[in-house]
Amino acid sequence: MDSPSRSIAPAQQAPLGFAEFVTLAAALMALTALGIDSMLPALPAIGESLGVDSANHRQFVITAFLIGFGTAQLIYGPLSDRYGRRPVLLIALGFYVVTSGIAALSGSFALLLVSRVAMGTAAAGSRVVTVALVRDCYAGRAMARVMSLVFIVFMAAPIFAPAVGQAILSAGGSWRTIFWGCGAIGAAVFLWFALRMPETLGRENRQSLHPMRVIADYGTMLRDRAAVGYTIATALLSGALFGFIGSVQQIMSDVFHRPELLTPVFATVAGTMAVGSFLNSRIVMRLGTRVISHTALVGLTLVAGVHLLVTLLALETLWSFAILQALMMACFGLATSNFSAMAMEKMGAIAGTASSLQGFVTTLAGALIGAAIGQAFDGTTVPLYSGFLLMGGLSIVVVAITERGRMFRPS
Repeated sequence: MDSPSRSIAPAQQAPLGFAEFVTLAAALMALTALGIDSMLPALPAIGESLGVDSANHRQFVITAFLIGFGTAQLIYGPLSDRYGRRPVLLIALGFYVVTSGIAALSGSFALLLVSRVAMGTAAAGSRVVTVALVRDCYAGRAMARVMSLVFIVFMAAPIFAPAVGQAILSAGGSWRTIFWGCGAIGAAVFLWFALRMPETLGRENRQSLHPMRVIADYGTMLRDRAAVGYTIATALLSGALFGFIGSVQQIMSDVFHRPELLTPVFATVAGTMAVGSFLNSRIVMRLGTRVISHTALVGLTLVAGVHLLVTLLALETLWSFAILQALMMACFGLATSNFSAMAMEKMGAIAGTASSLQGFVTTLAGALIGAAIGQAFDGTTVPLYSGFLLMGGLSIVVVAITERGRMFRPS
């Protein structure tokens, strides 16, 4: 397998200053985290308001968003490769604002779930096109560095989003107010992007929307060993992450009986993901993507095994839960930011389509795996960490096959 290129795209392809580019890209991707994580403190209130008795069924508020988010990514990539990044992303951002309002006005749980699917569909555009924007402007280790920095800001959203949701509820607002807030933030990002970011895909690089051309572009990605392998590995790890997100509210309430600590515990755990991505941005140019991501993947799996053992021995405490989960999330941040860069490295002009397929597989498969883990919640953390250990182990197998057994080699 060829090593990723270490080149940077020509400077004129980076239309904004480095700091603003990274921050805007992170804000675009953070809309997804906002749409998911700000809901966590409100799940009991949503269930009470809309007559949902089963705590496990409330998790469908998260799952519905992820299903829409994953499925719609197949659409945005080819559209952005054909019509350019800017118009497609502006439409997606506008749809995000509208669907947030529809969710806020939902009068039944069924309507809320439909609106959540639509909201996820809108958020998919920001994810797909943002990755394509980064690929338009950077390549190789430089792209991995940019993606790491984007992930730092992006991962700050899970730190603050539950706190924002909890603050709204504590101030007398309802779960509907949280959705209105998502819409307002989406509108602000819409204006920022519309006023500051020009088109990054030249007309000479536009792709045809003919079905055979789109299929051919998907085929190009599916024939790339690294793209397929690292996409599958990311999907498996994402499944474990979504299982954690879906069940953490119940864990804090039913296992540790400290629901009021959901926000600080979740913020601490999510914060270590940002730390992992920041560390990656500092060392990736020196060590390379493979050494870092493979080491982090093995580390995540080992910690998951330790955490499962702690749980099975009935030694789990709130402290062990927070510390071990935080270590896993730091490894997650180190691994997945590099996995994404390695999967996209050779995609070039079809970056939008490739990002679509990558996002579709990782999110939809991750959502289904995460739903299975979340619905297995039995009042303990055993299902969650069994899931983490299994997904980590399978990811190691996939990466080893992708690299033909030569893991940890310098990129």
